[in-house]
Amino acid sequence: MGLGAYFRLARAGFVLAREGAFSIIDPVALPPSFRVGVGLARLIERPSVKKTGSVERLTRALNLLGPTYVKFGQTLATRPDIVGVDIAKELSGLQDSMEPFNPALVPAILGTALGEKARELKDLSEPVAAASIAQVHKATLVGEDGIARVVAVKVLRPGVAQRFNADIESYYAGARLAERWVASTKRLRPVEVVKTLDHSAQIELDLRLEAAAISEFAENIKDDKGFIVPQVYWDFTAQNVLTTGWVEGVPIRDLEALDAAGLDRKELAKKLLQGFLRHAIRDGFFHADMHPGNLFADRASGDVIAVDFGIMGRISKRERRFLADILYGFITRNYRLIAQRHFDIGYVPRTQSVDDFTLALRSIGEPLFGRKANDISMARVLGQLFTVTELFEMQTRPELILLQKNMVLVEGVARALDPELDIWTVAEPVVGDWVRREAGPIGRVEDLRDGLGVLTDTVQRLPGIVRQTEAALSEWQAEKSQRKPWLSRGMLLFGFWLLVLTCLIAIWRMIA
Repeated sequence: MGLGAYFRLARAGFVLAREGAFSIIDPVALPPSFRVGVGLARLIERPSVKKTGSVERLTRALNLLGPTYVKFGQTLATRPDIVGVDIAKELSGLQDSMEPFNPALVPAILGTALGEKARELKDLSEPVAAASIAQVHKATLVGEDGIARVVAVKVLRPGVAQRFNADIESYYAGARLAERWVASTKRLRPVEVVKTLDHSAQIELDLRLEAAAISEFAENIKDDKGFIVPQVYWDFTAQNVLTTGWVEGVPIRDLEALDAAGLDRKELAKKLLQGFLRHAIRDGFFHADMHPGNLFADRASGDVIAVDFGIMGRISKRERRFLADILYGFITRNYRLIAQRHFDIGYVPRTQSVDDFTLALRSIGEPLFGRKANDISMARVLGQLFTVTELFEMQTRPELILLQKNMVLVEGVARALDPELDIWTVAEPVVGDWVRREAGPIGRVEDLRDGLGVLTDTVQRLPGIVRQTEAALSEWQAEKSQRKPWLSRGMLLFGFWLLVLTCLIAIWRMIA
């Protein structure tokens, strides 16, 4: 890793501190080491930020720093309860109103990417939306059947991959410095977190993968109501171009327009939150960038329309069960269940006390129970959560980073739609049904099926394993002419088969 990465990191830290980025953090609930860091960063703030608290330059600074910093700003824009209403409003400009690149470059990009197919895309509009990595144009697709279809053509920004890679390289530099010099950050596993973000970014930079994500997502929700995704046109999609059906809807962040269209904002918030939970818990595959710029409401049905599937999250059944149990535990105020699941899955070390952790969770959960969204200060809650995780030596789980980030986004959007939203009441039908299903006969049968699949796969692989073992033993015998009589080939084979039998019994016991 070159010195350039450390220089970019230092420059980013200086710019963010100068423009007041650290003024949005409430240091009261932070651990001492982080409190000191925030205090030092605020020493170099602009006088105008210190005097007025205004961070009007922050959006411009994030744009200059690069696309990954813009993504961070988009997340903060959904949380006025954390950063304040004025700052959230300032950052909302990052969601889809960024400066587009020169539209004159688009025809040549389409021609190179799509070849002769590019000629079928007609009436290309000026950019209708511009985000950190791409911009979108409206066009008419006239196919071989002669039917004209209105489509959205998404085009990657020229050179965006290089900017992303430069950003990520500086993130790696910062993560390694933190792990080496700040002992308290090791449990947060910053390098692993950056690896997760890096992997997500590389996928986002290939629009063919986004098209595949839309396709899989559409299959998962084909029988659901309340959530709409656009259709993919594969013949007009390439690494840097994605063509989908055009969706008409009311921007979900435009509350006045939603009201003018007669749409029920409370119902919309419910559909959004329940849809996300269904995708995450039932399918294990979810849209992981649900900021308001990517969400619309259908005028006719009031359903949620989602676009921009570049960042997707995927979690295993193990993590899905963990998430469902945690949410269900908070819904039912069963803090012991929540605590025990953290220990079962290894998120809290066995050296800690389940009883003490249960008490800490109760201190977080009880003040939230029965409260409306506008009565809860998420800044305080997040600060308390951070303190608790440090107290009980919890490590960051990289596989859950996208899930946690999107939960913050979705809750923020739902809060804006319905300030009186009771999150636990809305979540219960989805979470409760899934937990009851998994604990019932259907869930047990599926566990048995999955376990039998593992057992069958193991048995099918045994002949190959035996052949490899015998070949290795023969080679070992040829090389070792001087050996003790009791260490015979037969004894080694006996030990091998004993090990295989033990493994099979263990697998069967897990299934049963």
